[in-house]
Amino acid sequence: MSNDAAAHGRKHLIVLSAPSGAGKTTVARHLLTVFPHLQFSVSATTRAQRPGEVHGKDYVFLTREEFRTEIEHEGLIEYEEIFGNYYGTLRAQVQESIDKGEDVIFDVDVKGALSLRAAFPDDTLLMFIAPPSIDILEARLRNRHTETDEQIALRLSRAEMEMASRDRFDVVIVNDVLENTLRLAEQAVRAAIS
Repeated sequence: MSNDAAAHGRKHLIVLSAPSGAGKTTVARHLLTVFPHLQFSVSATTRAQRPGEVHGKDYVFLTREEFRTEIEHEGLIEYEEIFGNYYGTLRAQVQESIDKGEDVIFDVDVKGALSLRAAFPDDTLLMFIAPPSIDILEARLRNRHTETDEQIALRLSRAEMEMASRDRFDVVIVNDVLENTLRLAEQAVRAAIS
């Protein structure tokens, strides 16, 4: 694990990124229990609000027109369209958290992570959770039994592209033994927010 975070001062934005199946969401959930003051970043979306979802807690629900306005006025740090709906991170929301001194954790793709770093270079800790190998990643994806061979092939192709960007992250943790991964992630966050 490389960790230069302490040398660059306190960070308010803890950004986790990883190829699908590498364990990023598991690490994020663990960090939220270990550091209860951490807030999980709430994304904006154009998808319909589902029963039980709370605006501002689960997502910030926007119309397509509102989302396009945010894009036009550079109100989004990063965004993408997935299955016909837009998802993104609102710049004003992140800035407000920084201004209040809050610590926020993000679970985003590599492109989103690098966009957050570009927008808030002094406040961002980028943490990459890497699989031990592409073969092990493929086995993990297949063991989930949630995707077709074609979907797995797409995820593996994207994973290779994401792995090529790992050197742009402050901390890289190879998720071989989950217990060790969680401990190293805790250490990195503790160093960044203290």
